[in-house]
Amino acid sequence: MRRLLILASTMVFFDVAFYAAIAPLLPDYVARFDLSKAQAGVLAASYAAGTLLSSLPAGLLATRIGPRRTAIAGLLLLGLASLVFGFGGSIGVLDAARFAQGISGALIWAGSLTWLIASADPERRGAAIGTALGTAIAGALIGPLLGAVAAAAGTKLVFGAVLGVALLLATLAARQPESVLPGRQPLRDVAATLLSRPLLSAAAFVAVPSLMFGAVEVLVPLRIAELGGGHALIAAGFIVGAALEGALAPIAGRYSDRAGRRAPFVAGIGICAGAMLGIGFAQALGSVLLALILGSLGAGICFAPAMTMLSEAAESSSLHQGFAAGLSNMAWSSGQVAGALAGGALAGAAGYAAPSLAVAALLVLTAVYAHRFLTLPAMRLPRPRPALAQSAAGPAARR
Repeated sequence: MRRLLILASTMVFFDVAFYAAIAPLLPDYVARFDLSKAQAGVLAASYAAGTLLSSLPAGLLATRIGPRRTAIAGLLLLGLASLVFGFGGSIGVLDAARFAQGISGALIWAGSLTWLIASADPERRGAAIGTALGTAIAGALIGPLLGAVAAAAGTKLVFGAVLGVALLLATLAARQPESVLPGRQPLRDVAATLLSRPLLSAAAFVAVPSLMFGAVEVLVPLRIAELGGGHALIAAGFIVGAALEGALAPIAGRYSDRAGRRAPFVAGIGICAGAMLGIGFAQALGSVLLALILGSLGAGICFAPAMTMLSEAAESSSLHQGFAAGLSNMAWSSGQVAGALAGGALAGAAGYAAPSLAVAALLVLTAVYAHRFLTLPAMRLPRPRPALAQSAAGPAARR
């Protein structure tokens, strides 16, 4: 289990690092291709759009061919798409390459999370997901640094090297044993379960903070640039925020295993709402950076409980964890796309306060709903049946 946790964490770390590398590069691409704020939002959101459209197919693939092969396919696609992005000479090519990277991200996350959850003890699932999530967030710490290096040394060198790393990880994954796959579930039953209130509520708890970060990915770099900050300052802000979020995620996951998911989730969402107000009304570089770090703190508290809630809702409904991972990806990517596109468009039309206020209001409403109606895991949903929990834990956890 320990080796699998390290491998799964490394794969999602690798994916997130190159997703997050766009932040310091975004002002350069805006100047190079004369992009509007809305077009910059499209470039930032293309990755999440690819993930959105391929999330459930990736989850289905994990149930059919197994999570290991799904993750390997994602690694290989990420390497090739990153190579194209590094050599891209037009905004259309860059958008398309980011879109393909998003598809690869859906495959990597669906494969690695399904693989991990199927092998983890259900009583320690929050800790396992929090550890993987914290490591992935550390990729967001490295990502802006890679972007800053690419801005200085050239995107061809930095993004071209991704293919080699992807091949190495794919080789390591191929040497790990596959998890035991349960019987196939009829797609009609899967669709009905995915549309049930517990699954939709849990997906919303992942989507809303993701929407916040979609907006932040566009608003913060452009605002820092307007206030006179450069690549290094943008990268530093995201690095510090990611470090804080990555450190808090495993702690929040372990705490939610003991005390329930609701309290850390609601607290984290409330902190994120305050951060968005800070971003909207900040008039100095220090204030923007402080709000960015505050938002990362809130995300570090709320994301692990939210993702664990989704996994538990799936298990209580006897839904394969591959579909749960796909739904988690879909919730994350839909939030990212909506936040980036709407944030960029609203900022261009009405300034930075408008999208920030809108996102803050949505976060507050989500916190109120979660506080009143949340049902996982001190939930009104039944706890997983022992036989089901054992099947989901897989052979590694039973040893």
